[in-house]
Amino acid sequence: MKVLLIQNVQGLGKAGEIHEVKDGYGQNFLIAKGKAKLATNEVINRYKHEQKQLEQKKALELAEQKQLASTLDSLTLTLSKKVGANDALFGSITKDEIAHALEAHSKVSIDKKWIVLNEPIKHLGTFKVGIKIGNGISAQLTLHVVAES
Repeated sequence: MKVLLIQNVQGLGKAGEIHEVKDGYGQNFLIAKGKAKLATNEVINRYKHEQKQLEQKKALELAEQKQLASTLDSLTLTLSKKVGANDALFGSITKDEIAHALEAHSKVSIDKKWIVLNEPIKHLGTFKVGIKIGNGISAQLTLHVVAES
């Protein structure tokens, strides 16, 4: 019996592969546990179509992420905070503040978990803030911290 694997099966193969297996193993284990489907032409064609749609969706998502990265690379964000002696900030700039300011000023919404701060921002100046978007794509946002008036 020929089966199309839906999941990776140890000792047999990876998802998407077609294998010839014994009838009992195919019916009683693979198909019963939802790890495979009987490999008819209809099932194979449907699986290939679903995989093609999934690849197109991933390609579109990747293009959107690259567009977001180029937008963030060219952006300069200005935050104003209260300062004390020696231009030291009261507290530090948080990832949450950066994400909210980015959304408020440029209508770009990102998850605060994407923001990478190598060290806390505790004084005035210009800083490069790393943003990991996903799929190996990252961006550098320019952050300008000024004294609140």
